[in-house]
Amino acid sequence: MKFQHYGNKIPKQKISLVTFLALFVLLVFTLTPLSNSNPLFSYSSTHKINKDKHQCPSHDDLNEASSLPSTYLKKCDIFSGEWVPNPEAPYYTNRTCWAIHEHQNCMKYGRPDSEFMKWKWKPNDCELPIFNPFQFLQIVKGKSMAFVGDSIGRNHMQSMICLLSRVEWPIDVSYTNDFSFRRLKYPSYNFTMASFWKPYLVRAEEANSNGAQFNLYLDEFHENWTTQIEEYDYVIINAGQWFFRPIVFYEKKKIVGCQYCTLENVSHSTFHYGYRKAFKTTFKAITSLENFKGVIILRTYAPSHFENGVWDKGGNCVRTRPFFSNETKLEGLNLELHEIQLEEFEIAKSEAIKKGLKIMLLNTTQAMLLRPDGHPSTYGHWPQENVPLYHDCVHWCLPGPIDTWSDFLLEMLKIEGVRSAGIERLQSKTI
Repeated sequence: MKFQHYGNKIPKQKISLVTFLALFVLLVFTLTPLSNSNPLFSYSSTHKINKDKHQCPSHDDLNEASSLPSTYLKKCDIFSGEWVPNPEAPYYTNRTCWAIHEHQNCMKYGRPDSEFMKWKWKPNDCELPIFNPFQFLQIVKGKSMAFVGDSIGRNHMQSMICLLSRVEWPIDVSYTNDFSFRRLKYPSYNFTMASFWKPYLVRAEEANSNGAQFNLYLDEFHENWTTQIEEYDYVIINAGQWFFRPIVFYEKKKIVGCQYCTLENVSHSTFHYGYRKAFKTTFKAITSLENFKGVIILRTYAPSHFENGVWDKGGNCVRTRPFFSNETKLEGLNLELHEIQLEEFEIAKSEAIKKGLKIMLLNTTQAMLLRPDGHPSTYGHWPQENVPLYHDCVHWCLPGPIDTWSDFLLEMLKIEGVRSAGIERLQSKTI
């Protein structure tokens, strides 16, 4: 799947100007020296970092145009590639970042190996730069970003907080103590990040007191987040694992199917039906907002890696290195979920374009399929603790492979920034 951004196309007669500007900026960028002595590639053991002391002038001047990557020129598919060794990683530790959720704090709970942290993603036809927190904060300065979906989305946000900690720590500006919503602000950059924990995206409610079964209203927006995202410049949506639970599906307030449950006179439905409908409704919820002018980003499904059984029947994940691409393939439920997301994304993009909205695809599925070594397994809790997901092969250790999602995201934002700047320059020339 190619990295795509959808919007107005650059007129063919003007493309030479954009190419010239792109090549010039690329030359400047590649001549800027980066080394291990640079604070960008180190981490501090303190929670407070003096930005003025550690930040060099070249980082202060970074912006969309000055961070043009070679992938923009090559039209490289950054999502197809292999994991290669990266001895410089990780760029933070569980001792230097307070944002790591306990259940993903693998080193704290005794994981004996550390090589799983020392890999980076290498696209087949180009290089993917390691996440640059200075560049990222310059690009999103004065903006806001929302992560909407399940706990994997929250896992991503916590990873990003740790990566950004080399520049600044955020302050909590949440207006509620509800664990399903957090909002953090980076004061020096006036950048806000928020997490909306809504694992089904659409309106849902527990069907019984123990949370073993849910009612899903597939055609209804989840107002807890859809009424709050108009102010956000980037909205990253995701959903996946929760759709394998027992679910009663509703449409127009009536039961239309049931998954893994037995109700009289109710037909059996599969996750395919509910998953597709949920994404269709979610895209409609965003594109129908009158005042939303931000960028919609679909972060694709991240496969779990249970082996020798399912999650509650002895399944575990004990591998200590990534797969190579010829050792496994996307198939079965993983493939089906991914294809549904891509199909609904393609449908949503036409509606988004009609309304002048930008929609982007953060396609993490293939890269994460190759990382069976990156999960907490039993190292997200003490051995004597009784936890629901004793072998966690769903979430991702921090530090770990999920940090690469920020590599992907920054590259996408850089490409979009250069593209938008190029279009604006061309439009100004034609006036």
